[in-house]
Amino acid sequence: MTPYLEEANLGVLRQVATGERILDVGCGRGRLGQEMRARGNVVHGIELDREAAEVAATRLELVHCGDATDRESLPEPIRSGGYDAIVFADVLEHVIDPLRLVRSMRPLLRPDGRIIVSLPNVASWPVRLGLMFGRFDYQDAGVLDRTHLRFFTARSARALLSEAGFRIDAEDATPYLARAALPLARRLFSSPSDAGSLVDSSAYRAYADWVEPIEALAARAWPGLLAFQVVLVGRPRTGAVVTERRVSVALISRNEENAVVPVIEGIRQAVPQATVVMVDSSTDRTADRAESCGAQVIRQLPPLGYGPAMMAALRAASLQSDVVVTLDCDGTYPAELIPELTRLVLDEGWDLVNATRLHKRPKAMPLGNWLGNVVFAKTTHLVHGILVTDVHTGMRAYRSSMLREIDFSPEGAALPVELLIKPARLGYRVIEVAIPYRDRIGTTTLHRFDSTIWTFRRIFAQLGTGRRVRT
Repeated sequence: MTPYLEEANLGVLRQVATGERILDVGCGRGRLGQEMRARGNVVHGIELDREAAEVAATRLELVHCGDATDRESLPEPIRSGGYDAIVFADVLEHVIDPLRLVRSMRPLLRPDGRIIVSLPNVASWPVRLGLMFGRFDYQDAGVLDRTHLRFFTARSARALLSEAGFRIDAEDATPYLARAALPLARRLFSSPSDAGSLVDSSAYRAYADWVEPIEALAARAWPGLLAFQVVLVGRPRTGAVVTERRVSVALISRNEENAVVPVIEGIRQAVPQATVVMVDSSTDRTADRAESCGAQVIRQLPPLGYGPAMMAALRAASLQSDVVVTLDCDGTYPAELIPELTRLVLDEGWDLVNATRLHKRPKAMPLGNWLGNVVFAKTTHLVHGILVTDVHTGMRAYRSSMLREIDFSPEGAALPVELLIKPARLGYRVIEVAIPYRDRIGTTTLHRFDSTIWTFRRIFAQLGTGRRVRT
């Protein structure tokens, strides 16, 4: 049998801070906990295997040998909770009901705490290659470890955390590139009697310091293929119960004096109680007409561009409501559907409702614009795995708390792309619904070339979303 490889999970360690109280669930022999403790953290562990727990007890402040889901058997220092982080490092694949385990540990977190989960990636390239040749052979260690009861991909790992009530706050990965040569490295640098001989070797230290960080960049970009372990950081969803349905509608405008009154009147008919917030950069009478209809107008002169104007509108609106609906101020979007979009957020728990114009080609959209939007949506799906058809729609419903929790970059054009991709990558719940799209009132102010360049910039810039950057 292959000797136990006593290795600290580098992807998990990158997500660990200092000065925290950490619970390591399934701590094994305590190698990872020892590394976390060396960084100035207080580390407690839970381990079912008695022999491993005895070794871990020499490395951590406290180790409980037993079933983590049996809350009553936990010692008081663990049962009292208050942990800044709970770590599940390659343990959930070994249990029959990983969802139950994660949920059972949630009460032990501080309100602002987080869980750090590492799961082997069954969709990694060596497994895929083996399947091409009809091979799915269990092994003594690795992704196909014979003790694994459950198998996960990057997508199903995210789904597990979401179902357990967590939003994805960060993502990382340990790469499966040089690691594919691990059997050879074991023969060269380790001995069967010494489980730590490989990780204590100079070759492994050189790999961890110089090679693994470079490999990890590739694994983060394509975790479904190149990740050996998918590492996710989740924070509990706030999920406050809404007792009063406060709705804001965010608009931005620039010389829309002919359209602004019909648009706001349509909003009033659909949601009479809504607060209308408009950021205006006009040189005509748009602002005056909006104020005459009861809108809150924020003047942004000289004009700073679409991104800063939209972020100003979203921030102001999110502070006054539980849900924010955006519309373009040109009459192209159906204000009468605001109640339905609002219901999906407040009643069905979605964090973002993306109202797509592109379930079929709308007559009001020029062919070139339609083709461009199709390309943008396909690129978003290819790069991020987000299956939507319209990344530029001007009509969406956002949970206000989500807008306040995420930092968006307002600079430049094509902000709606980031407003969609970033929440989706962070694990917020996103749904898409079809809407009609109408002829606009007035003339467009869209700069197609700048918008196209910024769209692709924002799509690829979000590859780093959810990964903690340390300085």
